[in-house]
Amino acid sequence: MTRATDEGSFTEDYWRDPHETLARTRESSPVREVVFETGPTWLVTRYADVRAGLTDARLAKDWRSSLPEDERASAPPGLPAPMSHMLTSLDPPEHTRLRNLVVQAFTARRIAELRPRVEAVAAELLDALPEDEPVDLVARYAIILPMVVICELLGVPEIDREEFARLSTVLIDECPEPELVLASTQMADYLEGLVAAKRANPDQALLSALITASDEGDRLSDLEIVAMAMLLLMAGHETTAVFITNSVRALLADPTGLDRLASPSSAPSLIEELLRWLSPAINASLRFATEDLEIGGVPIPRGASVMLSTGGANRDPAQFPAPARFDPDRDTAGHLAFGHGIHRCLGAALVRLEGEVGLSALFTRFPRLRVAADPADLTFRRSVHVHAPRTFPVVLGPRAFPIGRAHH
Repeated sequence: MTRATDEGSFTEDYWRDPHETLARTRESSPVREVVFETGPTWLVTRYADVRAGLTDARLAKDWRSSLPEDERASAPPGLPAPMSHMLTSLDPPEHTRLRNLVVQAFTARRIAELRPRVEAVAAELLDALPEDEPVDLVARYAIILPMVVICELLGVPEIDREEFARLSTVLIDECPEPELVLASTQMADYLEGLVAAKRANPDQALLSALITASDEGDRLSDLEIVAMAMLLLMAGHETTAVFITNSVRALLADPTGLDRLASPSSAPSLIEELLRWLSPAINASLRFATEDLEIGGVPIPRGASVMLSTGGANRDPAQFPAPARFDPDRDTAGHLAFGHGIHRCLGAALVRLEGEVGLSALFTRFPRLRVAADPADLTFRRSVHVHAPRTFPVVLGPRAFPIGRAHH
């Protein structure tokens, strides 16, 4: 939702391969002011600085915290109220209270129990794809798999899912403000109705669990539930879709990791290295300095916005030797693909599950999968926060086993 206008930092080369730009920035000026459409921000690219920044209480997620009290508004102008009540936009104590309530519904057990359903959805999607003609892997698989899963998890009816995919892409991508306001308002209005329906007729889905979650009598308000549902729908499919798409690109370019996908014991290490190497959310959402401070020896004034580059950090040679090399055998401990500290991604287990299942199902079913476009012809989303091609044409090749046959 932030567009870059500094031609020195965010040229077409950045959209195609941000890791190159981030590596140069980390080497020459690891804490550097760049200019976005919304104004200047400080880009932080060294691992040590990014990790420290992710836990620095002086860097607030709520932009209002950096303003004098009499200038603080309740929400950004024009945006619906849930947009300023998202977990990713809050600081303690509000953040602590909300996260404690949400964690009750978003349990590791609930995510682990999703595996058979994720496998079934992946199989259904792959069954529908042709073998011998170009297919856009983004539109036909990478986006749909996590969208179906997150909508089922929340209890969103099937008829509404395609529209949700469209709205959440508008909210993540760099769209003009009128489109952003319209999409966020439409999503908030729909979810308010869905929350009311779940209150009247609870089910086993996550939305009902959020409604019933309590902590010493405290419960989530409808506004907070709608905000959480919006966040899950946006982050819950975008990050995974980007991760699956870029992982396929990486594994086709360097197939040495493919054997690991077939093994339950080695697949997790492959997924962790893909997460480090790709950084699905390449830059964290903005933080705001609530006082004058220093990052990496560079003074940051109160009120300034700061962007912590998890992608820059995950390829910092000071933390990961030969960081630009894709190496599933490396020690990936401490990678920041899901952030760090109190704002660490709640959905990390879901992204890992969907990534592992989605990639394994694809390459097991279509072992001769190949790219159907010249890499130079790919166009990339102009997003500061995620790096991915808009489309990714592939030819799947012959199936390794018949349609509808379960893979074990």
